[in-house]
Amino acid sequence: MTAAVALESGYWSSLGEGVGAILLYALVGLVLMLVGFYAIDLTTPGHLRQLVLEGKPNAIVVTAAGMLSMAFIVVLAIFAASGKLLEGLIASLIFGLVGIIAQVVSVRVIEKALGIDIGAALHSEAYTPAVLVVAAAHFALGLVVAFAIL
Repeated sequence: MTAAVALESGYWSSLGEGVGAILLYALVGLVLMLVGFYAIDLTTPGHLRQLVLEGKPNAIVVTAAGMLSMAFIVVLAIFAASGKLLEGLIASLIFGLVGIIAQVVSVRVIEKALGIDIGAALHSEAYTPAVLVVAAAHFALGLVVAFAIL
């Protein structure tokens, strides 16, 4: 007794489309994370990239929180697109850019309202607990923007 294994008609085409969608969303996600990083870098005292490369713990925490929040926005935009590739890519890009602006402005307001000197914290060689408030603000605002997409 032999069993024949056959792929459905259009399998390879569907697989190719899925791989293409993954690559396109990954590219949009990467672009948004880079734009988000540079937006944070431009609006914080000092050169964030250099501080991260130097291993400054507070700069690393803030950068990581910003990246995670961007990922939430992209993931929910993809989910909201319901399988429509072009709409999902456009929504991810637009919502991501709006999210970046909302995050940067809101986090700077929170820092001012709480009296956090983020410049000093980012340049510090030692971990500063107040940086968790800034990281949490990035994370929370990313969640708010992401769920607003739905």
